[in-house]
Amino acid sequence: MIPPIAKMLARHLLKGPHTMKDAPRPDPDGVAELAEALGRRARARLGRSLSIREVDAGSCNGCELEIHAVNHPIYDLERFGIRFVASPRHADVLLVTGPVTRNMEEALRRTVEATPEPRWIVAMGDCGKDGGCFAGSYAVVGGVSDVVPVDLHIPGCPPSPRQILAGLLALLDAADGRLG
Repeated sequence: MIPPIAKMLARHLLKGPHTMKDAPRPDPDGVAELAEALGRRARARLGRSLSIREVDAGSCNGCELEIHAVNHPIYDLERFGIRFVASPRHADVLLVTGPVTRNMEEALRRTVEATPEPRWIVAMGDCGKDGGCFAGSYAVVGGVSDVVPVDLHIPGCPPSPRQILAGLLALLDAADGRLG
């Protein structure tokens, strides 16, 4: 039996990825509107102080490339006061990408324990939800929620910068209810 990941890799090598064909361009007006809403909510609820620690629990780096895109001058996440930090001790949000591999399971738990309360854990990408195309592999435990509690899931493979902004906006909405 051929594992599902081998079939997917073979299909993408022979036909190209599905995401390259007829992919719609982001709507610039929609992105601007979403960014403005995110900025207002971040300033009102968190006072320009939301810090995110990204944790790669075993991803293919597709999600990390989109996270870099959120930080570049087009989306410029830091203009909302939301920034990425190097230490979980300085973070409010853990943004976990990829399926959780057996080698990263304990490290993810320790990172969550090192993050001060109140904290939010966001699983990013389809792999972070349930293991995605890596589910069933001997090296994968499962999705992020199989290891630690998850507050929000940002879907996509990988999620676009617009989806990441929308996810962070949803997190701010949820945080309002949680903090208040």
